[in-house]
Order: sequence, then structure tokens, then C-alpha cells
Amino acid sequence: MRAVSIAADAGIAVGNCWADADFGGEHTPVFLVAVGKASVEMARVAAERLGERVVGGVVTAVPERAGSSVEFARVRVMPADHPLPTARNEHASRVMEDELRRFVRSHGERGVVCALISGGGSAHLVASGEGLELEDLRAVNGLLQRAGATITELNAVRKHTERLKGGRLARLAFPARVEAFVLSDVVGDDLDVIASGPFAADPTAFSDALGVLQRYLLAERVPKVAQYLERGIRGEIEETPKPEEKCFVRVRHRVVASHESAVRAAASAMSVCGLTVRESRSGVVGESAEVGRALARRAIEFRASVLEGNTAAAPSVWVWGGETSVTVRDSAGIGGPSQECALAALDELQRATDRAGEFAGLSDRVGILTFSTDGIDGPTSAAGAMILPGAARQAGLRSVEMSEALRRHDSNTMLRSLASLLETGPTGTNVNHVAVLVLYPGSGSRS
Repeated sequence: MRAVSIAADAGIAVGNCWADADFGGEHTPVFLVAVGKASVEMARVAAERLGERVVGGVVTAVPERAGSSVEFARVRVMPADHPLPTARNEHASRVMEDELRRFVRSHGERGVVCALISGGGSAHLVASGEGLELEDLRAVNGLLQRAGATITELNAVRKHTERLKGGRLARLAFPARVEAFVLSDVVGDDLDVIASGPFAADPTAFSDALGVLQRYLLAERVPKVAQYLERGIRGEIEETPKPEEKCFVRVRHRVVASHESAVRAAASAMSVCGLTVRESRSGVVGESAEVGRALARRAIEFRASVLEGNTAAAPSVWVWGGETSVTVRDSAGIGGPSQECALAALDELQRATDRAGEFAGLSDRVGILTFSTDGIDGPTSAAGAMILPGAARQAGLRSVEMSEALRRHDSNTMLRSLASLLETGPTGTNVNHVAVLVLYPGSGSRS
């Protein structure tokens, strides 16, 4: 986990890419904008490098990290909540909007905006479109998340119901130049999706956003939002800026780190420790429970190959990373993507163990670590899970109990009973999820 944390360190990532940016001379005025779960760490490095050139700025920060952050000269650090926006998110966004507008009026094309973007920025940066209110945004966001909408679908709606996302901050910053550093929490590193692309051209339209509501049968449940999007389709509300708009000529993005960095670091750390990495896989998406079961089947299949005569002297490791999700709908369970992935993997292993025969005791030889790199997995205090070999047997836990917990999406409660929750607190970074499964060698014979 330490290797993953270092690879995902937001401050280090910004520093490594700093030479690629052009902030002009020592007297060039710079406005600092930072949103998302890694905002404080990214802003700290940027402020140190820019020094007296920073004439203003706004950082929206995870509340726990906002209180412990260093003071930034001429930059306001304002707490913001996640996953659903609150009044203080709205206030911070309004201040950012006003301050950026004032900076552009004062400095025009001579000024440079240092934009620091990380996952969680979509919730942090919230400003309702005219006629909509914060509660409308909270309602539609919550419904889409529970329905299992993809991040691309969710952000298409966000970009068309708010006034700062989907490239609108680039439009607001013009004609100042924008140097953007992006810490990606999105598979594929799509700039228009990460934090809803505040400085990136938006390929989606109002019709796409309305289509998302209709696809999940939500239009009638959020009528104000649906009506707003219909007005946009009719041309009554201005579209998000598209690639051909002149403001983007003045914007440069660079992705400083992603989940692929974390997966490589985890695999490398396992190899250094003498373990055999059987698979290192990035870009994993889908329902967390399905991904967890698929990961467990790697160990089950490998165990079968060992029984057919192959040997494995060292522990075998599978390292996966990506963006999994949980479609909870009306479930009242408590959990998150990383926790559900871990519990589903354990359940799959326990099913194999319960069948006895060649797989007897398999779950006693497997360790599982799942880690949401921001330190917050779903609406819980856990970052994921660390399940030690034999945990289910020692607790007298049966597969039927795990299966029922998974049906209720109540992974947090079950993992807590196993003393297997991983709790780190907010980490100050966010490159999505990493899962590691270790199979320790046993006797090569059938049990």
C-alpha cells in the first residue's frame, strides 16, 4: 500500500511535470485554482514553485485536509464536501468564479491560470444553472449514482445543469493562458470527464444529458432538471464550449498521474518482495462484486493448474486497478466499491473451499487487499479492505452469509465483523481503486 501511495502522491506528481508548464517571467501574474481530493497537496507544490507570482486563488479542499493545510499567501482554502455537494461547496465555487473573473479583468492575456484538477472536483465545483437550485443538483446526482450510471453519464448531466463545468471555466478564464495539471481518477484519462472537465472542451450536448435521465427512468423524478435540459435542447440555454472555441487555444493540459501508475507501483513492490506477479492489469471497470469474483477466479484457476503438475515455489500475485462501481438502487446496506470487491472475492474463494476436494482450504492461503486511493470508499470511513488468509474460517463465516451481505450491498458491516476494514483517512490523492490478491503456495497434492 505504501508503494501505491507514493506512486499516487499528488504533490510529487505535480513536481515531476512542472518543467512542462510555462508560467512566464518572475513578474507574470498567476491565479491558482485547485479542485478535488488532491487539491491541497497539488496547490502546496504549485505555490512553492510560483512564489510571489501568485496574486490570488481559491482551493476547494476535503474538510479534514483543509483544516490541517498550510496557509497559502493570497490564496483562499475553502472546505468542500463529497460525494454530494453542499452549501459550502456552492459558496466556495461562487468565490472562485468571482475571483477568477476579477483576475481576468485585471490582467487579461498577460495573466496565467494554474489549474490543479483531481477526482472529486465534480462535487467540489458546483454552481447551479439559472432556475435550478442546489437541492435539484443533489437529487439528480444521488439518483444517478444509486442507479449505477457511469461517470461519463453522470458528468454529462452535471456539465449541462451547472455553469462552471464542461469547459466553462476555460471560457471564463479567456484570454488568460491556462496551465492545467490533472490527477486522473478516470479510466482512459478523458480530460472532459475528470472533475467534469472545467477547462476541457465538452463533446456532449444537452440531448445527451437528457438521454441519460431517460435511460435510467429518472426524468419524471427530477422534473425541474429535465425541463432545464429540454430548454437547452431548444437553444434557450447556451451550450457548453466545444473544441473549436477560441478559449481552448490558450489551455494546455497534462495528466500527472493515474491508476496505471498505482498498479505499476504495486506490482513492482510485490516483485521486489520476492512474490511472482502473475498479472498486472489496468483499466478494470464494471460492477465491483463481479470484478471481485473474477479476481478470485484467477487464484482458483491457478490452483487448478498447480494440481495438474505446475509448481509455484513463491507466492503468486494478481494486481488490478481501475474504476468499479456498485449499483445499490434501494438497498440500505453500507459499503463501497473496494469493500464490495474484496468481500465478493472472499465469497468466491469460500465457495471453492466449501466444495472441498482439490480446493479444500484454498481461502486459508489467500490474502486480499483493496484500496480506494483517496482513503474514502463510498459513504464510509474505510478505504477498502485487508483480508488475511483464513479470516473467514477463523470467524466461522459461511459463504451463504457473505452472499446475503453482498445482496444487501452491506460489505462494510461484514468486513467489520472480520476485523478486515482498511482505514487510512483522506489521503490527499485520488487515482481510483487498486486490488491485490496473493495466493500462498500449499502442497501440490490434492487434499
